[in-house]
Amino acid sequence: VSFCSYKPPQESGDRVQPGPVNPRAVCKVCQRLYREPKLLPCLHTFCSDCIERLEPFSRRGPAEEARPGAAVTVLCPDCDSEVDLPRAGPAGLTTDHLALDEVFLETLVTDGPLGCDLCGEPGAEGRCEECCVNLCEFCCQAHRRQRRTASHSVQGLEELKAGGRLCRPVLCSVHPGQELRLFCQPCDLPVCPECAATLHRDHRCCPAHDVIDRHGDRIRELVSAHLRPRLERLEENLRKVDISQDALQARVDSAASEVRAFARGYACAVEAHCLTLLRRLEDIRAQRRTQLHLQRAQLQQALLDVRGAVEFAERLLSCGSDAEILSAKGVTLRRLPAGEVQGYPVVGVIRCQAVDVSRCSVEGEGQSCCATVGQRGHFTLVCRDSAGQQVARGGEHVLVSVVHKEKRSCTVEATVSDRGDGSYSVTFTPEEAGPHSVWVCVRAQHVKGSPFSLTVQRKFRRHGGTFHCCSFCSSGGDREARCGCPGTMPGGFKGCGHAHQGHPGKPHWSCCGSTVESSECLPLSVLAAVSPRAHLRTVEL
Repeated sequence: VSFCSYKPPQESGDRVQPGPVNPRAVCKVCQRLYREPKLLPCLHTFCSDCIERLEPFSRRGPAEEARPGAAVTVLCPDCDSEVDLPRAGPAGLTTDHLALDEVFLETLVTDGPLGCDLCGEPGAEGRCEECCVNLCEFCCQAHRRQRRTASHSVQGLEELKAGGRLCRPVLCSVHPGQELRLFCQPCDLPVCPECAATLHRDHRCCPAHDVIDRHGDRIRELVSAHLRPRLERLEENLRKVDISQDALQARVDSAASEVRAFARGYACAVEAHCLTLLRRLEDIRAQRRTQLHLQRAQLQQALLDVRGAVEFAERLLSCGSDAEILSAKGVTLRRLPAGEVQGYPVVGVIRCQAVDVSRCSVEGEGQSCCATVGQRGHFTLVCRDSAGQQVARGGEHVLVSVVHKEKRSCTVEATVSDRGDGSYSVTFTPEEAGPHSVWVCVRAQHVKGSPFSLTVQRKFRRHGGTFHCCSFCSSGGDREARCGCPGTMPGGFKGCGHAHQGHPGKPHWSCCGSTVESSECLPLSVLAAVSPRAHLRTVEL
C-alpha cells in the first residue's frame, strides 16, 4: 500500500481508537480523517469527495455555465472565499502531502490497523526509512538479512510515535512507486525519473535538492517581507478591535448603571413627591376640618340666637298685650335681622374661606423693579387661602406704605382699591429718585416677600440734537454749526470735525456730546462733572 493512496478507517466495522485527534489530520467538512486531501487555491485542505459535494457558486453567464468542461467556482467552507476548480474537478487540485503525513502519524499514535507492506499481514512493527515501507517482525528480519537492504535503517513504530513527525517520500501519481525527485523548470512541477524521460523529455529537469533553496528562499522572503508584517498588523488591529469591544461594553455597562441609577432616583423622587402630596392633603384636610368645626359652632350659635329671637317674638305676639308689645318693640326689632332676599328675611353671612397672609402675593410691575419720578406705578395684591386659592371676597384690612430708604421722611402716598374678589389694586406716584421700600401688610402682617425693593429713576430726558459724526458733516460745512462735544476745528468753525482736537473719535449727540445713541440727554452740569477737561462750551440746542 503506497502512502499516497493510504485511506484511514471510515467504515462502521473498522476499529477506531478513542482519544484526541490531531486537528491537522481532520477535514473540517466531514469531521473525519482526511481521505485524499486536496489543497484549494486559498490554502485550505479538504477531502476530495467533500470538495466534490460543494455547491457551485458561479457568477458567469448562463451560456458559459452551460458549456461542457467549464470551470466551476465554489465557496471555501473555511474562509468563504470564491475559488475556481480546475476543469478536471477536485482530482486536478494539488494533493496535500502534509495532511497525509498527519493522517499517517495520527493513525500511528492511535494504534491504527497498519499492515505489512511486503507480506500484507497485519501487525506492522517497524518501518524502513530508505524503502518507506511498513514491515512486520518477520519481514524486518528478512529486510536486514538481504544484502541490498542490510544497511537500511528500520525504526520501530513506537519510535515514530514518540518523534511526532513523519518524513516520507512523495510518490508520482502517473508512475506509482516512483518518487518525485526531479523538478521540471519549464512546467514548474516536481516529476519522477520516468516522467522526466518520457513526458518531460525535452524539458530542463534537475534534482529537487538543487532548486529547493531558491524556491524555498522565495517563499521565506514572501513570508518574512509581506505576510509576517501583515499578520502582525492584523493581529494588532484585532487586539484593538477587542479593546474597543471591551471599552464599548464598559461604556454600555456604565450607561446602563446610570440609567438604572436615574430610574431608581426618579422612582424615589416620585415616591417622595407622592408622600409630600399626601402630607399636604392631610394638612389641608385638618385645616378644612378645623374651619368646618368653627363654622359649625358659629352656625349653631347663630341658630340658637335666631331660634331664641323667633320664640320670644312669637310668644310676645301671641301672649302679650298691646302695651307689652309696644314696650318691647324696640329691643325686639334690634335683635331681629334687617333686609330680605326675594321676600324672605336673611340672617348672618357664612365665610367659607379664611385669608392666609403667608400665601398672599403681589403681582404687577410695582414690586422688585423700577419706577420713574412723576409717573404712576401700580401693582395688584391677591389674597389667598391656606390652599393657595384666591378668596372670592374683599373687605380685608390692607396697608401699603412706600418709603425712601435714604430719606425716611420722604413717603409716597399709596391708594388701595378693593375689587371685591380678593384682589386689591395699589397705585402710587413717587416724587423722589432713589431706592424705596414697599411695605404690603394684610391684617397688620407682611405678605410674602414684603418689604419689596423699588428703584425710582429720574425722568428720562430726550435728546434735542442730532446723533452725528461731526458738526461739519451734519451741517454741510456750516461754520456757525456747534456741537456739545469738546472738539474744535481751525478755520473759524465753531463746531467739531474729523481727526481734529477734542473730537471723541466716534459718532455722538450734538446736544450733549454723549457717544451712546440709546441714552438720555444729560444736563450740562452732569457732563461738566464727568468731563476730563472739566469744562464745556455753551452750545445751541
